[in-house]
Amino acid sequence: MTRDQKYEAFRALHERAGAFVIPNPWNAGTARILAALGFEALATTSAGCAFSEGYRDSSTGLTRDEILENANAMVEATDLPVSADLENGFGRAPEVCAETIRLASEIGLAGGSIEDASGDPRNPIYGFELAVERVAAAAKTAHDSRLVLTARAENFLHGRSDLDDTIRRLQAFAEAGADVVYAPGLPGLEAIRKACASVSKPVNVLMGLKGATFSVEELAAAGAKRISVGGAFARAALGAFVRAAQEVKDKGTFTFAADAISHAEVSGWMRDGR
Repeated sequence: MTRDQKYEAFRALHERAGAFVIPNPWNAGTARILAALGFEALATTSAGCAFSEGYRDSSTGLTRDEILENANAMVEATDLPVSADLENGFGRAPEVCAETIRLASEIGLAGGSIEDASGDPRNPIYGFELAVERVAAAAKTAHDSRLVLTARAENFLHGRSDLDDTIRRLQAFAEAGADVVYAPGLPGLEAIRKACASVSKPVNVLMGLKGATFSVEELAAAGAKRISVGGAFARAALGAFVRAAQEVKDKGTFTFAADAISHAEVSGWMRDGR
C-alpha cells in the first residue's frame, strides 16, 4: 500500500460511523502483532519507545530523529496507516512543529500528533495563543503533505484539572486546522461527552489509565471517534516481564512460563530476514 493509500484509509476511518481503536505498538515486532490481530491503524507511543531504550518518557528522553526512526520501523513493518506521537513537536516555535510534521510525512506516516505540553516543569503547558499558533503551523504543513494532524491538550496529564480551558483549547485547535483533537486523561465519561460535544472534529480518547475502564461502546456513545491506549500495552508487557523476573529472583521458580505465548506463535507473526 502506498503512503497516499494509507493516508486515504486513515482519513476514512475517521469519517465512517462509530468509533475505532488505534492501539499503540512500540516497535516493529509489536506493530506486526497488532496488524495480525486485525486492527486497522496504529499509533506510536513515546512512552513505550522511551522505556524500550532505557529512558523516561519526557521531551528530553529521545530526540526527534530517534522518535522518527522508531516510527519509520513501524511504517515499514505493516501495510497499516501509522500515526506518530510527535510529542510537543520537538521545539517551542511554530516553524519547528511544522518541520517535524514535514519530516513525519517524508517517512511515510499517515498521521501525527502535536501536544501543548512545554516540557518545562515550572510551566508545563504552553500559553493559549502560542499553543494555537503551533497547531496552525503544523496543520498547514500537514494538509500540504497529506497527513492527518492530531492536536493534543495536555492539561489533565500535568495537574491542571481545568475542563473549561481544555475544551477552549480543543475548539481553538480544531479551528486552527487540526483534523483530530485529543485531551488525554479526561476524568470520566461526562467530561469525555462534554469535550466531544464541544467540537466538530473527531476526538481521540485515551484508555489504559488506572480507573478508566469504559468500553468501546460506552466511549462511542459519549462521542469518541478514535480510542488509543498510549503506553498502556507497553506497560502491560513490562508488568508481565517484571512479575516473571521477580518470581525467578525471589522464589526460584519458573511458573510464569505457563502464561507465556509460544515461540511458534510469535514467529508466525514475524517476517524472514530483512
